[in-house]
Amino acid sequence: MYIPVCRFGGRTLENVGIAFLFTLFAGLATGVGSLLAFFAKTTNTKFLSFALGLSAGVMIYISMIEIFFKAKDSLIAALGETEGYVATVIAFFAGMLLIGAIDKFIPTYSNPHEVKKVEDMEKPGKAINDPDLMKMGVFTALAIAIHNFPEGIATFISTLQDPSIGFAIAVAVAIHNIPEGIAVSVPIYYATGNRRKAFGLSFLSGLAEPLGAFLAYLVLMPFINDMVFGILFAMVAGIMVFISLDELLPAAKRYDETHLSIYGVIVGMAIMAASLIFL
Repeated sequence: MYIPVCRFGGRTLENVGIAFLFTLFAGLATGVGSLLAFFAKTTNTKFLSFALGLSAGVMIYISMIEIFFKAKDSLIAALGETEGYVATVIAFFAGMLLIGAIDKFIPTYSNPHEVKKVEDMEKPGKAINDPDLMKMGVFTALAIAIHNFPEGIATFISTLQDPSIGFAIAVAVAIHNIPEGIAVSVPIYYATGNRRKAFGLSFLSGLAEPLGAFLAYLVLMPFINDMVFGILFAMVAGIMVFISLDELLPAAKRYDETHLSIYGVIVGMAIMAASLIFL
C-alpha cells in the first residue's frame, strides 16, 4: 500500500505507520482497564496513583521542555523570531481551550473523571435492569470517546515529528486510559450483567484515538509545512498540559491520599529528562 510522504523544513514524515500503531496502543488501553475490572479482585490504588502521577510528569515535562520548543522553532522558521514566538504561545493556549471546551460539553453525569474501582464490579447475583444505569454507562463511553479524539491527534502528530516523543506520549495516554476503561465497564456490567457488552463498549470508546489519528492523516497531511506543523505541535503541548493538570493529577490524588502521586510526577519527569539526554 502506498503511504504519502510529506516533506517540510528539511524533515521527512515517514513515520505514519508507527504513528497509527502508537495511537492504537494508547486507545486499546481502555480495553485493558475493562479486563482488569473483570479479572482483578481489588484495585491497587497505590500503584495506580503512582502510575497516573508518572504519566502526568511525562506529559508535562515533554510538553514544556520538548514539544513547545520544537513548535517554536518551526514557527520561527516560518514567520520570523517575534511573530513565531507569539504564534507558538497563542497556539499553546488554543490547545488548552480546545480540550477544555470538549470537556465542558461532556454532561456532568457522564464525565469520565469519576473514580471507579475494580471492587465496584462485585455485584448482586443478577443484573440490575436499570435503564438509567445503562444510559450512564453508554454516555460515559461516548464521553470518553469524544475526550480521546484529540489525544489520538496529539499522539499522531507528535510521532510524525519524533517517534521517541510519540512513544512517551502514547504510554502516558495509555496509563491514563486504564481507569477510564474501568469507568465504562462498571455501570454497563451492573446494568446488564454482561461482561462482553461492558468490554465491547469500553473497547470501542478507546478506538476514538486511532480514529482521531486517521482523520488527522486525511485532513492535515496534504497541508503539512513548518507553519502548520508548528501550530499543531504547540496545540498538542497545550492539550497535554491541560490533561495532566485537569485529569491525571486529580485522579491520582483521589486514588491515594499520600504523596505517591507527586513522587510519580517527579519520577516521570526524571525518566523523560534522562531519555531526552541519553537516547
